[in-house]
Amino acid sequence: MQEPHAHHAQNDKMEMQHEKEHVEKHVHTHHQHMMLEFKKRFYICALVTIPILILSPLIQSILRFSFRFEGDIYVLFALSSFVYFYGGYPFIRGFLDEIRKRMPGMMTLISVAITAAYLYSSAVVFGLEGKVFFWELATLIDIMLLGHWLEMRSILGASRALEELVKIMPSEAHLLKDGKIVDVRVEELRPGDRVLVKPGEKIPVDGVVIEGETSVNEAMLTGESKPSTKKPGDEVIGGSINGEGSIVVEVRKTGKDTYLNQVIELVKEAQESKSRTQDLANKAAFFLTLISLSVGAITFAAWIFLGMDVAFAVERAVTVMVIACPHALGLAVPLVVAVSTSIAAKNGLLIRDRQAFERAKDVKAVVFDKTGTLTEGRFGVTDVLTFGGREEEVIQIAASLESKSEHPIAQGVVREAEKRNIGLLEVLNFKAIPGKGVEGVVNGRLYRVVSPGYLREKGMALKDERVEKLAQQGKTVVFLLEDSGEQKVVGVIALADMIREESREAIAKLKAMGIKCMMLTGDNRFVAEWVAKELGLDEVFAEVLPHEKSEVIKGVQERYAVAMVGDGVNDAPALAQADVGIAIGAGTDIAIETADIILVRNDPRDVVAILTLSRSTYGKMVQNLLWATGYNAFAIPLAAGVAYSLGILLSPAAGAALMTLSTIIVSINAKLLK
Repeated sequence: MQEPHAHHAQNDKMEMQHEKEHVEKHVHTHHQHMMLEFKKRFYICALVTIPILILSPLIQSILRFSFRFEGDIYVLFALSSFVYFYGGYPFIRGFLDEIRKRMPGMMTLISVAITAAYLYSSAVVFGLEGKVFFWELATLIDIMLLGHWLEMRSILGASRALEELVKIMPSEAHLLKDGKIVDVRVEELRPGDRVLVKPGEKIPVDGVVIEGETSVNEAMLTGESKPSTKKPGDEVIGGSINGEGSIVVEVRKTGKDTYLNQVIELVKEAQESKSRTQDLANKAAFFLTLISLSVGAITFAAWIFLGMDVAFAVERAVTVMVIACPHALGLAVPLVVAVSTSIAAKNGLLIRDRQAFERAKDVKAVVFDKTGTLTEGRFGVTDVLTFGGREEEVIQIAASLESKSEHPIAQGVVREAEKRNIGLLEVLNFKAIPGKGVEGVVNGRLYRVVSPGYLREKGMALKDERVEKLAQQGKTVVFLLEDSGEQKVVGVIALADMIREESREAIAKLKAMGIKCMMLTGDNRFVAEWVAKELGLDEVFAEVLPHEKSEVIKGVQERYAVAMVGDGVNDAPALAQADVGIAIGAGTDIAIETADIILVRNDPRDVVAILTLSRSTYGKMVQNLLWATGYNAFAIPLAAGVAYSLGILLSPAAGAALMTLSTIIVSINAKLLK
């Protein structure tokens, strides 16, 4: 019997592993590899460029020195050939890719310029009349390699989402077998197996409780802030955290079928379907390619037509092509990105996907998850009702009893006592009432802190408008009972997931920016409406199951560009679906891994910061691109020889000097982003 069992497990495990590795390897290594490739090529080419500069006749005449020897032009040719083939390789490969996809962009522009310069200069070495462009070629390649290396560095940190999801699952389980407990790997479990889950452990698989009662924290998976009580017959989800009781669970689903794996699938789909939009610089490059090629061709044709010799016409055409490929354009965007990425990082905003960060400027609606994002994700006391006694007294007795319990609601009551500086009393005969509450003797009297379910069970109906109103707001209500022969309610404590103070400020600022604020939560409608009213949100989506969250985002996307802000596993598909996914840092690794931007602090005000930074970054990019392309608009006609009759002819050297100046201005402008 053991054989097929193990074999099946092996298959499942291998499949999961395979999938994980495939996605992982693909995205992460690709970026890593490209970044290192650009870096290495940049350093090597920069070194080889030094002798190229020294050997260039033009540089010698500018710097007024002479360094000639027999065959020096061939050495120059050999060094430049190396830079062209080795340093230019990524661009030529990129150019072929762009042509295949019929989307000419930056790579095409760079390739056209370096190839024109290289072929023309090589022809000059072997007898054509004219000047060589080797040093322009080399510096152009160096700067483009540097720009692309900076860019790759800012993109890196990419997708390890799926690996993180798989990590949420515990790796071992306590299998009950022939009356003994055997620790096995989770992959070895089959439907029908029974496992023991001890207090505080993660539940290893999806299944049904057979023995024991407990409360289970599913907040990370479903967004439900209240731990849910589980008794025999109730379903539990793998990856959720068991509370105070031991339970025996019968395995129902394993491997591919588990809830968590379905979330993994959703994340994968959403990540793959995000369109690879061309970013700003690529669009500018596309137009410049068209301009440089057409102006180059027109220039050549015009000079031939005007009766100049071929050498002169080719030189003009090549000068146009070299000038048209702006060093400044290569750096315009990466520099701004590098500056804004580092500003962001210093302020606790980590940008993982640069295109999404660019998209953030267009965001018109922000959808917040509730639990742990707008709220603290932990219970706090919102109201205390008394029946004859004092508030302080109710809190003191309840907190004294609850101090013995690990339950999140109990901890909320204890924190309230600390906040009010109320000392705790001694509790005798403490006992937990599984799934219902706790009891114990305080000051010689028997007290219980219980849930509404306990009152219903005992047939103790409490008709009180105040209590009903609290229940309607979706708050969790617990009752303090005193038992002196018969039980009577002496106090009622209402708790809710506390709204963060920072949330109010964040929502107000976003609304001032003209952005719609919405909330998306798995929690019940009443809780959601209470939070929405407190914060003044525009729209609320409540009781949304995790797999439906990405659907809700799609719906909002039909009206607005959307940013989603969340922290739990249940938010991962929605984060991946949104135009911009923002994870709040104290959330799960998986949410962080699917998001485009991560806020290190648990502070919704950082959402305002990131949108503002995106808008100003985009502004700087546009300024830089206008400058980089504007310089071209001015230099190209001069290079083509428009003012030749006036005796003004932009030599390749002067063109290159202008180009350098343009690059410096762009760099300074990027630094001004601060």
